[in-house]
Amino acid sequence: MADRVTVIGWDGSPLTAAARAALGAATLVAGAAHHLALPEVPPGAERVRLGSVALAARRIAAHRGTAVVLADGDPGFFGVVRTLRAPEFGLEVEVVPGVSSVASAFARAGMPWDDAHVVVAHPRTLRRAVNVCRAHTKVAVLTSPGAGPAELGLLMEGVHRTFVICEELGTERERVSVVTSDKAADHTWRDPNVVIVVGGRAAAGESGGWLAGRDPSAGPRGWSLPAEEYGGDLGEGEREPLRVSQLARLGPRIGDLVWDIGCGSGAFATEAARAGAAVIAVDSDPRACTRTEATARRHGVQLQIVHGAAPHVLEDLPEPDVVRVGGGGAGVVSAVADRRPQRIVTHAATRDEAELVGRNLAEHGYRVECALLQSVELDTRAWTEKERSVAFLLSGVLPVRGD
Repeated sequence: MADRVTVIGWDGSPLTAAARAALGAATLVAGAAHHLALPEVPPGAERVRLGSVALAARRIAAHRGTAVVLADGDPGFFGVVRTLRAPEFGLEVEVVPGVSSVASAFARAGMPWDDAHVVVAHPRTLRRAVNVCRAHTKVAVLTSPGAGPAELGLLMEGVHRTFVICEELGTERERVSVVTSDKAADHTWRDPNVVIVVGGRAAAGESGGWLAGRDPSAGPRGWSLPAEEYGGDLGEGEREPLRVSQLARLGPRIGDLVWDIGCGSGAFATEAARAGAAVIAVDSDPRACTRTEATARRHGVQLQIVHGAAPHVLEDLPEPDVVRVGGGGAGVVSAVADRRPQRIVTHAATRDEAELVGRNLAEHGYRVECALLQSVELDTRAWTEKERSVAFLLSGVLPVRGD
């Protein structure tokens, strides 16, 4: 095993005395090509091109001598330190940090970033990174080949954002560009790059303060808000007891894309967005779309609102993670199930309708649960019944392989 492993973060500025001393004593140096070309790298040291960090860690673990790993920015922030410290390699590391590429990008843009989300986009995580950009007003995206600014822009269709694209930070080829999200795919961008995605309405609590990123406690307390928060007069499928149960079954979270089909007042869509998810709210009634937009604006959340009749309007929407079907019946549920979201929730007014929907979900391979929900609102002054609501709550969960 290497006698000592030092990880040095390089942000393009001159190396510190500690970094130069570690490099001067190194018998093995691992890094990208531009790191290995630094004049401070000892000529006699073994050089390891840093492609797979895991493979490099194995080489380092087998090395007899002093090893240095060079990485861009702060190697402890979405960097190589996590892999090098994995138990299977048995490496103890010292870290000499540099300025992270995210901090450098926001500095070039002249923007604060304590209120920003930071995500990593690989081809396998790109869709979830895009969903965070849909849901939040300030996001930094650490990109990778195949999941860069062009791909981000293509998947942001229907949502307007501004991209601040910082290419090759800290090098002589550094370039900062500002484009709208719909124009990002018109250019070829150099790696590595960081994309700052900004736009949308800022919610209360997104102006910075005591917590980095979006403050989930901003706004009214409660998983579900009373009808008066949505203008009162909610439809049967939007009333609070059913809405709470639907939210519990779907569990929307950051990185998810939620479809709310038959959004009505926007109550469910708003609460899914308050949980941090990206939401597309769909309704065939233009008045419902207008009301939903006003609700989102009042609560400071980001929604994409689509006017049109399901199931036809769903064909061009991006793939969802979870879906609430608030209207349209078994036909819409079937069209949604064809898109294979992980969870679907809906409700029915009668047992016959519930059986039809449940059978439909089961035929699509979903595990189906059904509950009869009855809620009675009481006037506590006289303990008399004010309002009664009865509905069948149906949910479908797509089994994970191995379940």
